[in-house]
Amino acid sequence: MTEIVNLRRARKAKARAEGEDVAAANRAKYGTAKAVRDLTKARSEKDTQTLESHRLDADKNRKN
Repeated sequence: MTEIVNLRRARKAKARAEGEDVAAANRAKYGTAKAVRDLTKARSEKDTQTLESHRLDADKNRKN
């Protein structure tokens, strides 16, 4: 004897599973914690500031 399947429930379960797959892909693509984003931004700004502070100006080094 075969098992009786409620098509409405099966359709909803399939849609839920597909939605979970999309959600997992979005989490992998966009999902970085705010603390990690802030840390990355702070490190980038610090690196930029350090680089700019060590920059040599062409006008200051010229001897006329």
